[in-house]
Amino acid sequence: MAPTAVTPARRSTSLSFHRRRLISYAIRYVIAAILVVFAFVPIVWVLSASFNQSGSLVSIEIIPKNAGFQNYQSLFQHAYYPFTRWLLNSFKIASISTILSVASTAIAAYALSRFRFYGRKQLMRAILLVSIFPGTLSIVALYSITQQLGTHVGILGLDSHASLILIYTSGALSINVFLMKGYLDSIPMEIDESALVDGGTHWEIFRLITLPLATPILVTIGVLTFMAIYGDFILPRVLMQSADNLTIMVGLYLFQSADYAQNWGIFTAGAVIAALPVLVLYMLLQKYIIGGLTSGAVKL
Repeated sequence: MAPTAVTPARRSTSLSFHRRRLISYAIRYVIAAILVVFAFVPIVWVLSASFNQSGSLVSIEIIPKNAGFQNYQSLFQHAYYPFTRWLLNSFKIASISTILSVASTAIAAYALSRFRFYGRKQLMRAILLVSIFPGTLSIVALYSITQQLGTHVGILGLDSHASLILIYTSGALSINVFLMKGYLDSIPMEIDESALVDGGTHWEIFRLITLPLATPILVTIGVLTFMAIYGDFILPRVLMQSADNLTIMVGLYLFQSADYAQNWGIFTAGAVIAALPVLVLYMLLQKYIIGGLTSGAVKL
């Protein structure tokens, strides 16, 4: 059988298709390059400024001529601003709040996903509605409640890490419960029913079956909650009063706004060190985060 001849019209169509495909790839690579530059230029600039011993942000050199570790040494040797204590305070508050929030989220989401009771759908819609409003709307109310509560229970008053942990734990529940409930809905109910037939209790099913299967979403919620609490500025700025109880974000603000207002080198050095825990945590758990965000469907 004779081969089919390629007509000029077909050849022109094929060349036009390949040209459009190449143009499409070129546009994608250009956009990707712009996004990469947009993301990495601030990071490189901050790193460069942290090694610049002149304390200036205005520099056209990626590696300053006077580069050194003087800014980092001054950061930890400052007499009035305990940078290490601020870092430990942030890590402690974020870690405890994240553990409590993930534990309460898992229990609440399991109940909403596996049990059927009156008002269940209305409760889920109420949780979603609450999560829409920004937390800054409640700053004044939280300050007033914490101030009054401190007169009766000192540990839950102003300038207390316990009050911050309590607020963060309860504040992160709404959207986390909604997210985890959607993930648990994607786990077949037949698994629970089989375990019940075999004599298992709901607590055993939750602890031995559901939690291991929900590891990706648990890790995702934990990392996102930790990052949000660790990087929060407004609540610690309003509720914390003594220098020793401040978090790292509020402490960095003091470095910039007080006697180091013109020395950006120390401020950027503190920003680099403050970002390391979140960066390491994200790099170690990124596969779980991707799996947790892409698996499961949100159902009411």
